[in-house]
Amino acid sequence: MTETTAADRGFLPALADLAGAAFPYDDGEGIDFEPYGEFLSAEETTDWLRCWTDNPDVDGGAYRVFGQDGTGGLAALWCVRPGLPLDRQPVVFMGSEGECGPVAVNLSDFLWMLADGMGPREAVEYDDPAGRPDAELAALAGRYATTPRRTAREVVAAARAEFPSYADDVMALCR
Repeated sequence: MTETTAADRGFLPALADLAGAAFPYDDGEGIDFEPYGEFLSAEETTDWLRCWTDNPDVDGGAYRVFGQDGTGGLAALWCVRPGLPLDRQPVVFMGSEGECGPVAVNLSDFLWMLADGMGPREAVEYDDPAGRPDAELAALAGRYATTPRRTAREVVAAARAEFPSYADDVMALCR
C-alpha cells in the first residue's frame, strides 16, 4: 500500500469496478448513486468545494470525488489520515442542498454499506438508514473489502462516531 499524498489521484481498482455496477433507482427505491470512472480533477474538486461553501479561499486537495447522487451531491474520499493510503481514508458525502456528513470510516466499509443497500446520500440524510441488500454489490465488496462485513447501520454509526464534528467543520467553511 502506498501513502496518500496531495498529488495522489490514482483511481482505485475497487472504485473502477464499482463504476461498472448497476445502481437501479426507481421512485425512491434502491441506491441513488452514480459512481464515476475516475476521480474528479484537483481543479474540479476545488471549484466544487468553493461553490458548495461559497468560500473562494478553500482548497479541495483533501478530497477525491468518485461519484454523485441524482441531485448532484458528491461522494468523496476525505484524505484526513496522514500517511495512510486512499482506501483507508473515510468516505464523506456533501449534498446539493447543504446536507453533509461522514458515510464510512474507509472504502472497505463503504463497499459493505452499498452491499447492504444504502447509498451515501441516504446514509447522511436518514437517522436510521436501512436499505435492500444487493447481491452484485455484495460480490464486489467480497472481492475488495479488507474489513468484516457490516450492516449499513453499523457502517454509518461507526463513521458518525469517529467523525462527529465533520458536518459542523464543513459548515464553518461556508460564507
